[in-house]
Amino acid sequence: MSTFQTLGLGEAVLQAVDAMGFVTPSEVQEKAIPILLENDTDIVALAQTGTGKTAAFGFPLIEKIDPSNKKTQGLILSPTRELCLQIASEIKNYSQFIPSLHSVAVYGGASISDQARQIKRGAQIIVATPGRMQDMINRGMVDISQINYCVLDEADEMLNMGFFEDIKAILSHTPDEKSTWLFSATMPKEVSIIAKKFMSNPVEITVGTKNSSNKNVKHEYYIVAARDRYPALKRLADANPNIFSVIFCRTKRDTQSVAEKLIEDGYNAAAIHGDLSQNQRDLVMKSFRNRQIQMLVATDVAARGIDVNDITHVINYQLPDDIETYNHRSGRTGRAGKEGTSVVITTKSDARRIKSIERTLKTTFEKKNVPTGEEICKTQLFNLAEKIEKTEINDEVDQYLPEINSHLEHLSKEELIKKLVTVEFTRFHNYYKKMRDIQPMDESGRSDRGESSNDGSTRYFINVGEKDGFDWMSLKDLLKDTLNLGSDVVNRVDVKDKFSFFNTPSEHTDAVLAAFEDIFLDERKVNIEVSENRGGGGRDRKRRGGGGDRGRFSKGGGNSRGNYKGDRSRNSSSSNSGGRDRRKRRDRY
Repeated sequence: MSTFQTLGLGEAVLQAVDAMGFVTPSEVQEKAIPILLENDTDIVALAQTGTGKTAAFGFPLIEKIDPSNKKTQGLILSPTRELCLQIASEIKNYSQFIPSLHSVAVYGGASISDQARQIKRGAQIIVATPGRMQDMINRGMVDISQINYCVLDEADEMLNMGFFEDIKAILSHTPDEKSTWLFSATMPKEVSIIAKKFMSNPVEITVGTKNSSNKNVKHEYYIVAARDRYPALKRLADANPNIFSVIFCRTKRDTQSVAEKLIEDGYNAAAIHGDLSQNQRDLVMKSFRNRQIQMLVATDVAARGIDVNDITHVINYQLPDDIETYNHRSGRTGRAGKEGTSVVITTKSDARRIKSIERTLKTTFEKKNVPTGEEICKTQLFNLAEKIEKTEINDEVDQYLPEINSHLEHLSKEELIKKLVTVEFTRFHNYYKKMRDIQPMDESGRSDRGESSNDGSTRYFINVGEKDGFDWMSLKDLLKDTLNLGSDVVNRVDVKDKFSFFNTPSEHTDAVLAAFEDIFLDERKVNIEVSENRGGGGRDRKRRGGGGDRGRFSKGGGNSRGNYKGDRSRNSSSSNSGGRDRRKRRDRY
C-alpha cells in the first residue's frame, strides 16, 4: 500500500500532510501524483467528486512551483465561487510550510481591484472562476502568458454551465508549452473537445469506471403524487433524525420556497442560490460546515462549492435534466470512504428516467415507500433513547438534584422513563396522527397498497375512524389484539374521520377477513373490505359485514376504545344504500 512518503512529495508538503491528518492517499492521488511529479505532461484524470482530486493536483502543483519567483506560474480554473474559495483554502493549507508561496482566489462578487492588487504583489498560483478570469484578462489586470501549469478542475461542470467559450479564450492567452491537467467526474464530448484542442498526448487515468457512480453511495427513490412532494421530504427528514443533507431543486424559486417551508416547520435549514450576495452565501456555507444548518437547499450551480464532509443524504427534490448533473449531486455524499445515500423524490411521469440513470451510471436504485407516521414516531423514540444513553453527565447539575429529586421521588423508574420520552415523542405523535400517510405509487401510477401490492401486502378498508375516538396508534393496537397474528402484521394504518385503512401481509388476508365476520362496535356491525383503489377508496372486492348505527367501542355497556365485542349470531344489518354511501365517502380521499 502506498503512503504519501512513497509518492515522492517533498518535506514541506509532507509536513502539511501530517498537520492535516492525512494518512493514506486515495486512489486518484496514488495514480496522479507520481505521474505529475516525474513528468511535465498533460493529464486527463477521471474520478468522482469526493475522491480527493484537489490534493491529487494540488500537491504536485506546489512541488513544481518556484516560490522564489513571484510571477504567476500556475492557474486553476473552477466552476463556482464556492469551489474556487475551497480550492484556494486547500492550496494554502498544502503550502503552509512554504511561507514564500502565495495563492489568490479570483471570483465574481468581490472587489476586482483588490484581487488585482493581490496578484500584483506576487501570487505564484491563481485559483479563478472562468468569468472573472476572462474579465481580468480583458482589463489587462493579470498576465498568464508565462504560466507553466493550468488545471481545469470539475471540467465537465464548467462546460455544463456554459463556460466553453470562456475556457477557450483563457487558454488562448497561455503558452503552448505549458502542462494542462484536466480533472473531471465524467467525460462528455465537450470535455473531449477541450482535451483534443488544448492538450498534447495527455496521459489518462480513471478511478472506477467512466461515467459511473460512487460505490459508497446507495441510491433510492420514492414515487409520490406531485402534491405530496414536500410532505414526503418532511417525512424523510423526520425518519432520519441525524440527517445532514443537501436538497437539490431545479430553480432558485423552488430552492427558496422549500427552504422557507422547512424553516417554518422547525428545521435548521437554509437556501443557497444565485440571487444571494456573496456575503450571504459565505454565511450560509459557514453555518452549514459548522453543522448549525442541518438541511441545505441548493441549486446545482450554487452547490458546486459544497465540499463538506459527512453529508449523510443528498435529496433530489426534483430530478435534474441530465444524468451528469445527477452524478455530481450524488457525489456530495459518500465521501472520504464513508457511506451516503442519494434520494430521489419523483412523480410517476418522471419515474421512467430512473432506469436511464441506472444504465448510464451502472448502478441500482431501490424503490422505497415514504415512511408512515407510525414508523417515524418509532424511529424518533428510539433515537431519543439512544441520545439519552450516550449523553455525558454534566456534574454542574448536582447542585440542583436535591430539589429535582423532591419533585420526582414519588415516580417509579418506569413512570419516570415514560414521562421523559413522552416529552419528545408526543410532538411527533400529535402531528402524524392527524396526517394521512402518503400512498406509495408504482411507475404506472397505481398505489402499492392494493391487493396486488408490489411489497406483498393487502390493503383493507374498515368502517371505524376518528369519530369513534381512534388515532392510528390506538386503532393499530386494537387490530393487533383482535387479529392475534403477531406484533408486526398490521402496518400502514391510515385513520380518516369515519373510516380507516390498514395493511397486512397478503398471506393473512383470509384470516383477517374471517376474524371480522362477527365483530360489532356497540350495536353497529364492523365492516372490513379488501381495498383495490389507489388512494384508499373505490370499488371493493371481498366483503365482510355491513353498515348500521354509529357508536363507540364498548365492552359490557361501558365506553372503551380497547375492546371489540364478538357476536356469533351473524346478524348483519347492512344495506345497499349504506354500502354506496361508504364508497362515495371513500372516493373523496
